Amino acid sequence: MKNTLFETISKTIKSLDINTISEERKDILKPLIDYLNEKIEREEPIRLNFICTHNSRRSHLSQIWAQTMAAYFNIPNVSCYSGGTEATAMFPKVGETLMNQGFKITKLSEGNNPVYSVKYSQNEPAVIAFSKTYGDTFNPTSEYAAIMTCSSADEGCPMVFGCDKRMAITYEDPKKSDGTSHQTETYLNRSLQIATEMKFVFSKLIC
Repeated sequence: MKNTLFETISKTIKSLDINTISEERKDILKPLIDYLNEKIEREEPIRLNFICTHNSRRSHLSQIWAQTMAAYFNIPNVSCYSGGTEATAMFPKVGETLMNQGFKITKLSEGNNPVYSVKYSQNEPAVIAFSKTYGDTFNPTSEYAAIMTCSSADEGCPMVFGCDKRMAITYEDPKKSDGTSHQTETYLNRSLQIATEMKFVFSKLIC
């Protein structure tokens, strides 16, 4: 039985068409599917750390949607994290985009790098979102998959210490639209792309 997500999020997930994903992208996603299935078969905890240079946009969207899809497909023992090669802040448009998609977001702290509570379900723990380096003490130090969500982090961080699997699932940076009339549309499209691909990944798991 699927966990009860907020209604707007559930409707969004049901509307996502995984058939729109190209075969090329499916090949890119396959290592993550294989990794998750191996963990499930061994009955081991699943830890995913989504890594981008500034941990401000794509890595947060990936972390939050992956955690949400784990709940939607009732995959247990999944903990999703995010980090960067440097810490900045979660870009406000990311939170705005997710709120418009049904997530309930609360700012827990102020300052240059606010901490946010991101809830996708009334009864599931919130995702705690803030910018940090991938090796921050908030994140796992071993037995996790490092998923590089931007090409610059993938190229600039060839080794991620402590991970048992490193893979690249990169996305185009929505930052290119900042300050333009296309910003809202670009962030929404990137969020939907990531959500669709995470839906595909978690729908392929053997449970």
